[in-house]
This record gives sequence, C-alpha cells and structure tokens, in this order.
Amino acid sequence: MNEQQIKKIIRNVPDFPKKGIQFKDLTTAFLKAECNQWFEEKLTEHYKELGITKICGIESRGFIIAPLVANKLGVGFVPVRKKGKLPADTIEESYSKEYGIDTIEIHKDAITENDVVMIHDDLLATGGTMLAAIHLMKKAGVKKIYTSFLVELDGLKGRDILQNEAEVFSLIHY
Repeated sequence: MNEQQIKKIIRNVPDFPKKGIQFKDLTTAFLKAECNQWFEEKLTEHYKELGITKICGIESRGFIIAPLVANKLGVGFVPVRKKGKLPADTIEESYSKEYGIDTIEIHKDAITENDVVMIHDDLLATGGTMLAAIHLMKKAGVKKIYTSFLVELDGLKGRDILQNEAEVFSLIHY
C-alpha cells in the first residue's frame, strides 16, 4: 500500500456537507485493513523517537487511528470530545466555525504538564478544530505538542495557522 493507492480509495463526495465542498471521505480507506496498517505504520515510524507520552484523538474520526498508534508506541490514548460527552471534570476550549461556536473537552486528569502530546485527526482543512485542541493542551500545561493528520487539503492552508503552535505532519496531500 502507498499514498497513490490510498488516494484512489478515498471517496470524493461533492457538495457535502454543503454546496461547493468536495468532501474527502476516508471511511472507504478505513474499510481496508491494508490502509489502516499503512496509516498506523507511517505515523508510528514518524513519532517513535519523539518522546510522545499521550496521543489525543479528536472526535470522531480521530478516534479510529490514534488508539492504534498509541498502542504501537506504548502510550495512553486521550479522547478529545465535544462538550458534554465526558463524565468527569473537564478542561474545555471553544472556537468559531463557519456556522457557529463549538467546544471540545478533555478530562482534567488526562494530561499533565510533563506529557509530550501528539494530537491526531483524520483531515486538515482550515485547521480551526486542531488549533482549539492545541490551545486545550496548553491550558493543561503541555509544553511539547505535535499534530498529525492522515490527509491535508493544502489549498485551504490550515497548516499556516498551526505551524507556529506545533509541528504539523500529514501523510497524504491534496
């Protein structure tokens, strides 16, 4: 499996979630064990020597590959959830989206200032959700943060708002 083969497997869905958007649907890649193994191997290889202590996956598609990489690296997995989904005390961060305000949370006891964190999501578009996740980690006192994506939509320039905050690494570029 390689990047070009996976690009052929990722489905394009026109006009989703709204007219004019060309949605990259990674669920077609997640159906294939070979794709998941490629994602897992490439991310593990990139992060294995960086001292990662926790991997955070952003709801919901960040939950698919992040735990696999956490397991390979022998570190904990922390879900970054939408507001109201976690049962214990949380730290939260709100951010603006094109259609309103959204809030993400982690449990207060999930991250410490001594953690080295990799935050994972499936796709980097404009970067707003990941930027909020980075700010959430900083609220928890984290000093070293990495970000990872399976796919990056280069033309939307999400990397530009993230790269001053954390390292940005993406496997596939469109």
